[in-house]
Amino acid sequence: MHSPPPPPPSPEPRAAQRLATDPDTVERDLVKLVLTVVELLRQLMERQAIHRVEGGDLTEDQEERVGLTLMLLHDRMEELCARYDLRLEDLNLDLGPLGTLLPPAS
Repeated sequence: MHSPPPPPPSPEPRAAQRLATDPDTVERDLVKLVLTVVELLRQLMERQAIHRVEGGDLTEDQEERVGLTLMLLHDRMEELCARYDLRLEDLNLDLGPLGTLLPPAS
């Protein structure tokens, strides 16, 4: 006779932290989520801009304008993170078996 399978492992404490609904942290958690989406979009725009520059699709003026815009957006992201006591690294959500949402910082 086979013994019953072992019970599933109990959730990690980290999972409980992700599900916490402490009213004092709701604003910070919401800001973190919004900033994560903005950072993902910023990185995608940056990669697209690099691709277009390497492909010769932009004039020098366009390259300069895109570069300046991306630098300003990066600076603003850092300011917003600082306001909510976050780091850009904190925005990289752990998606479990899929890995992290954002690529490693280079």
